[in-house]
Amino acid sequence: MAATLELKYFNTFWLKKVASITAQDPAPAINAQYGNTTYPGVPQDYAADNAKDWYIEEARIRGGYNNTITDLGVKAYVVEDNPNQQHLFSSLIYSGIFNSRTGVNDTNEFSVGQDITKTVDPVNGSIQRLYAEDTNLIIFQEDKVSRALIDKDAIYSAEGNAVITSTPLVIGQIVAYAGKYGISTDPFSFAVYGYRKYFTDRKRNCICRLSRDGITEISSYGMHDFFRDELSNLNNAKIVGGFDVHNKNYTVSIQQPYNPELPFMPSQKLVGSTGNIPQWHVADRALPSVSNYKTAAFDESVLGWTSFYSYSPTFYTTLNSSFYTAFNGSLWLHHTLGSQSKYSNFYGTIYDSTVTLLLNSNPSVVKNFKTLNYEGSDGWASDTITTSSGDAALPIAKYVAINNYSALENNMFANNFKRKENKFFANLLQDQTSNVTPQSGEILWGFEVSGLKGFFSTVKIKTINSVESGKKELFAVSSTIVESSY
Repeated sequence: MAATLELKYFNTFWLKKVASITAQDPAPAINAQYGNTTYPGVPQDYAADNAKDWYIEEARIRGGYNNTITDLGVKAYVVEDNPNQQHLFSSLIYSGIFNSRTGVNDTNEFSVGQDITKTVDPVNGSIQRLYAEDTNLIIFQEDKVSRALIDKDAIYSAEGNAVITSTPLVIGQIVAYAGKYGISTDPFSFAVYGYRKYFTDRKRNCICRLSRDGITEISSYGMHDFFRDELSNLNNAKIVGGFDVHNKNYTVSIQQPYNPELPFMPSQKLVGSTGNIPQWHVADRALPSVSNYKTAAFDESVLGWTSFYSYSPTFYTTLNSSFYTAFNGSLWLHHTLGSQSKYSNFYGTIYDSTVTLLLNSNPSVVKNFKTLNYEGSDGWASDTITTSSGDAALPIAKYVAINNYSALENNMFANNFKRKENKFFANLLQDQTSNVTPQSGEILWGFEVSGLKGFFSTVKIKTINSVESGKKELFAVSSTIVESSY
């Protein structure tokens, strides 16, 4: 049975039916897209009558009068023998040129008739990161780092010498760097400053630097054991790296996956204030605890890892001489005191600054450690002091300025640092409560005994940044020792 279609558009023809509406179809519903009573997903104009539910499309180019009309005819197409999707994980492809001066923009053209692909050795894994440097393209695979020439090629003579020639080739000769190193599957660990490129290789449990002298394991500068233990059991952990232009340090954060058994700290957001009292809103989402990540910094000036940090960013970025990190959807500026004038303030939380070191001036001799001395600013206190024999010292409080007779009385026999000639010192008083069973026949005069015995001592000193204001420097730490007679 023929039907007459009343077309609502000029210069149009119908393409296909939308749907067949029968009595068994569900009842009409409100469709939010069209704002009317209609069948879900079908415009109302074509859902009410079977004779009108057609898609309509314009037939003439530019819709002008007597313009070219589209028509059905022969279509040229390529038959795909294997139409399945392919993942070329070790291949590169480039588009047409872009020239802003002449207005040419062919970046959306990938002609299969041209040689626009380049493949690296697939045995080294997938390509994870590309970095263009001058006229070279650095290719980071999972197990290899290579460089490719851009807009030039290398022709080798019979003697094996490379002669660079300019050719229309976009990606030229690919040459691999020496060493079996790659970026694994951590492209976010990549950072660059000057001619140095930094990245992590979790498969080989190392942190690497790529420079003019090739690839160097910077994790071997005193931190080989640490990164071997941290990178060997990561599973789904995330590694984020960035370059701190303020301190000229490469910073890497190894963030373990979420563990429900670890403690959590609430995420707070300042929503207003009542008078001088801020009002905080505790968010529904909690943030991982401090024990769920390790963030460390590498300093080129000393060729060593100088510090651990108490923050885990989503990513790093720099702008001019400022260093930024992203966390919990916010951008944070580092190395600025702000209104609180407190150091070690990361993401709204102030942490204590601690330094742990070993004192062992004469390794082959059993020693009695009598005092703890340091040079630097006031405000430092000892947290724990232990020796290889198990002796432990009582904590030493920070230096208190003596300005009057009352302060002299209160601090004369207090276990805190004293200052003399701008150097701070304190006696090491043995904590007898830490000794469960004293040695048989040992005579203890009083509750506290001066001095600790052992081959070496482990000292942890700290400054409480939430209480202290300003910069607290630490130049040297030492101990007065006496060779033990037994």
